[in-house]
Amino acid sequence: MLTAPAPLFASDRRAAQLLDMKTAEFCKLVEGGHLPKPVERGGYKRWDVQELVSIWRGDAAQGGGIEW
Repeated sequence: MLTAPAPLFASDRRAAQLLDMKTAEFCKLVEGGHLPKPVERGGYKRWDVQELVSIWRGDAAQGGGIEW
C-alpha cells in the first residue's frame, strides 16, 4: 500500500495539524514571534516543515542559526 509523501512545506492549516493545534493557535504563535513567518512563493504562504520540527523538538534552540 502506498502512503502519501511527507510535505516539505505546509499551509497554516496543515502546519497547525502537524503540531496538533488549531490554526488560530498556530497563527497566534507566528504573530507573537514564537514560530517563524512563512515563505511566500507565487502568492502562496508556506512553512518549512523541517524547520518547524526542529523548533518543536528544541533542536533549533540548541544549534542556533534560526532567524524569524
